[in-house]
Amino acid sequence: MAESKLREMSMDFSVDIINLVKYLKSNHETIIANQIGRSGTSIGANIHEAQYAQGKKDFISKLEIALKEASETGYWLELLHRTNYIDGQQYKTLSDKCAAIRVMLIASCKTAKNNKVER
Repeated sequence: MAESKLREMSMDFSVDIINLVKYLKSNHETIIANQIGRSGTSIGANIHEAQYAQGKKDFISKLEIALKEASETGYWLELLHRTNYIDGQQYKTLSDKCAAIRVMLIASCKTAKNNKVER
């Protein structure tokens, strides 16, 4: 159930990121747009990939990569806000979504590490 919610949240977040990238590129900002586009959509890709992990270690590894990508995405969001490419409300909305995904990823990693059964 938690992984299903996590997949749904990360897909919705990826859509938000793609729309943000379109907006940034329409305003001729490509450097950060490319970076956040990669990291922001990689979160969901790694969560999705974890479904088909070859075992517990691979499953955890995919979730940990997604967590790193979420952390990087948080950095790019803050940079976009500080450079006035996105306003305070847009930053808060996207940052809160990203933080919620990070919290769920941390919980999922902990649960998987404590689970003695191989995936």
